[in-house]
This record gives sequence, structure tokens and C-alpha cells, in this order.
Amino acid sequence: MTTTQPDRGPAAPPVVTREEWQKALGELLAEEKKLTRALDALAAKRRRLPMVALSDHDFTGPGGPLRLSDLFQGRSQLVVYQFMNTGPDHVCPGCATLIDNVPHLDHLNRRDITFAVVSDIPIDRLRQLASRFGWAFPFASSAGTTFSADCGAGDSFGLSVFLKTPEGIHQTYFATARAGDRIRFDFNMMDLAPYGRGETWEDSPEGWPQTPPYEWWRPRDET
Repeated sequence: MTTTQPDRGPAAPPVVTREEWQKALGELLAEEKKLTRALDALAAKRRRLPMVALSDHDFTGPGGPLRLSDLFQGRSQLVVYQFMNTGPDHVCPGCATLIDNVPHLDHLNRRDITFAVVSDIPIDRLRQLASRFGWAFPFASSAGTTFSADCGAGDSFGLSVFLKTPEGIHQTYFATARAGDRIRFDFNMMDLAPYGRGETWEDSPEGWPQTPPYEWWRPRDET
């Protein structure tokens, strides 16, 4: 492959002919197709997971007491993000930036799925956060309950999926750590961009601009 490298500005990918670029792109897309099929197979396994019964926990919503069953909003499937409680004067930057990526939910709702945020943060503080960030999805406080621990999040964060049947509420899935990456529009767009997420853990060519992980994470109204 014949390449030239720009001699100004930050490091950048080599410049090649369109024919050479198309060949390299085609090879990458073939690998991406394999990954897509692998993710399809993984999703098929996820659909075949067993489930565990969960009690209809009592929460506090913006309008007063409510239960886990109320968060379904009449649908049979519910995805809950457990927003980490990091104290009265601090907002978890990872949770805040993840929730900023929640889109319009009409399409999800049409497929019998509701999305909600639950947190051990007291409801008055949650109301403030909802107003501050313009939350348009259901949310509730699980403060004083065992909900977070029962789901697997503990004092941290996590993504849980529930199914409501005539027999009750069941948890079908839970994940934490980087499980949230898949639902983040910003991360997925960064992964498509030449410089990626720009964090030092990434496998990038020498000279790529990078900063330590989490350094740039912050609520969108904080500079």
C-alpha cells in the first residue's frame, strides 16, 4: 500500500487512493459483519436465559408512592438503569452522561418495552436532577429499600431487565461495568470516528490524541 502522511497538525490516518481505501474498508466491513452475527447469536442466548422472581418493590416517584409494577406503565417489559448515589452534593458523571444518551422512547414503547431510571438518591434530589437534565422518562427513588442490592447493582450502578407475567415480576437480565456502552450514542459514534474515544486504554496508533479515562466525563452543564 502506497501512503503519504500529512506533515501538519495532529497525527492522522495515512492518505491512500480511493481504490486502496475501498479494499481496506471492505476487509474491515467483513469483520464487522462477523461481529454483527456474533452479537445476534449472543442476543438469542440472552432471550433464552431463565428468570428469577422479584418482589414488587415500593418506591417513591415524583408524584408520591409507587411500586415497581407501576414503572411498567402497562407494558410487559421494563428496562431499568440504577443510577448511582454518590452523595447529596455530587452527581455520578458516568451515570449522568449515560442518561444524557437516552433517546425518544416512542419506538421502544411500541415494542412493549418501558425504560425507567431508579436510584437510591432521595426523591427530592432526583426531582432536581430530572428538572436540571430534562428527563422525559419515568424515574423513582429506591432509597431505603433493598431494590438495588436485590437486582445486583448494590451501591453501584447497573442495567436490569424485567418481565411482568400473570405470576408476577421477574428479572431476566442484569449487567454492570461497560454494559452501558452499548446504549450510549456518544460512545458508539466515537468508536466510528478516527480518534475513537480518545482515552489512553484504547489501542490506537502512536501519536493519537488521548487523555486518561473518565477525565472528560462530566454532566453536560458542567465545564
